[in-house]
Amino acid sequence: MSALENLAAVSGSLGSVGYGLAAIGPGIGVGIVFGNGTQALARQPEAAGLIRQNQILGFAFCEALALIGIVMPFVYGT
Repeated sequence: MSALENLAAVSGSLGSVGYGLAAIGPGIGVGIVFGNGTQALARQPEAAGLIRQNQILGFAFCEALALIGIVMPFVYGT
């Protein structure tokens, strides 16, 4: 077996690789949500309740994408 064939051989679950790639999007989304929420709180501290509520809602939507990403390899996996 040549070195190229060893490089192309994949063993293990590709679902775990897929989830690792799928977790990048929600990770970036959560960072954007909390980064912009912090900036908004610094600019308008009197609107803290509304900003925090929207921040939690955005976080929940981003985490829902991550949870869907972790379940799909088990649903469609072989």
